[in-house]
Amino acid sequence: MASTAAARAIPGSRNAPSKEKTFIWEGRDRTGKTVRGEMRASGPAIVQSAMRRQGIAVTRVTKHRHRKGKRIVEKDIALFTRQLATMMKAGVPLLQSFDIVARGSSNASVSKLFSDIRADVETGTSLSQAFRKYPLHFDSLFCNLVGAGEQAGILDDLLDRLATYKEKMLAIKGKIKSALFYPVAVLVVAFVVVAVIMLFVVPAFKEVFASFKAELPAPTMMVIAMSDGFVKYWYLIFGAIGGSLYFLMQAWRRSPKVQMTMDRLLLKLPVFGPVVEKATIARWLRTLSTMFAAGVPLVEALDSVGGAAGNHVYLMATRRIQQEVATGTSLTVSMQNAQVFPNMVLQMSAIGEESGSLDSMLSKAADIYEREVDEAVESLSSLLEPMIMVVLGTLIGGLVIAMYLPIFKLGQVV
Repeated sequence: MASTAAARAIPGSRNAPSKEKTFIWEGRDRTGKTVRGEMRASGPAIVQSAMRRQGIAVTRVTKHRHRKGKRIVEKDIALFTRQLATMMKAGVPLLQSFDIVARGSSNASVSKLFSDIRADVETGTSLSQAFRKYPLHFDSLFCNLVGAGEQAGILDDLLDRLATYKEKMLAIKGKIKSALFYPVAVLVVAFVVVAVIMLFVVPAFKEVFASFKAELPAPTMMVIAMSDGFVKYWYLIFGAIGGSLYFLMQAWRRSPKVQMTMDRLLLKLPVFGPVVEKATIARWLRTLSTMFAAGVPLVEALDSVGGAAGNHVYLMATRRIQQEVATGTSLTVSMQNAQVFPNMVLQMSAIGEESGSLDSMLSKAADIYEREVDEAVESLSSLLEPMIMVVLGTLIGGLVIAMYLPIFKLGQVV
């Protein structure tokens, strides 16, 4: 296994990295001892040639087949960043740190990703360039900070900042998702219950009422008419709802105009809007603070800030701010002209610019808004529960009462 690292750095391996595969080899050294290892190469012949130069008689070469793992999520990248930062601060060499992280992950996809990055770094590629080959997992902010750390010789500190940033962003997103999950889940369940009542329960009551040969109350007639339409056109109703959701999601992903419209509406929602706005501002401030503290120039840092905010309204506002800052306007004035930031943020930004501690003031402002997000989510959860119960009670209870009204009238007659 000791010869594995040296065997990977073979001539020509940089020229065609996309054609390289991982091979597991087995052979005997000069003393006749059985040795095993793995290396990346374009074919088995390259493996045998490299081992022969090291005095190893290869007896078997097989292609390494990676297990099919789960999808790589943002939490995996945050955990990797924290582990890598911790090991580098402890003095563990970079390549060895990658080995430890790759072998320690239970997700085969994560292990393969970090093994591939390790192989690129081992052949001479810088760490930031190796990360840029995987934009799906490492965004421009991540790569820019790593590049700044490499140039300044403070990679361990920058990775620690990145890990803290990733953890805070995950915490904010988790709180927003938890606040939205409960009402969405309840609404879905309510729709399913209403659909079952309309498709199966109401038609059964309709057959019973037909034997009464009496005039039915208006609410009952209305519910029966709705049920008849539901039974007759159920496939159109479900198809229209599913198709609308699908096309809305596709348009949201691909059309900037739809993104702008939906994000603007999301910020103006009566209950959820303030929470989303505070979370967006917190992410914006935290990202800019992290980038600026790492020594990234302000204009360059703003490239990554808008996308990290997660809202198209703030993305467009950040681009306008970047243009004004590039022409010599101060950050505070540019933020004020964007008209999307509250006065407290503008005042703290102005104090930071005047005192030369902009990164510190932006970080403190981000802390304030993150605490406000926590409080808003807690109050939102306590407010939504009774509201949802009232809505469900009115909807389901109204249907049940409408169906039982004829039975109540029949009991009065008897």
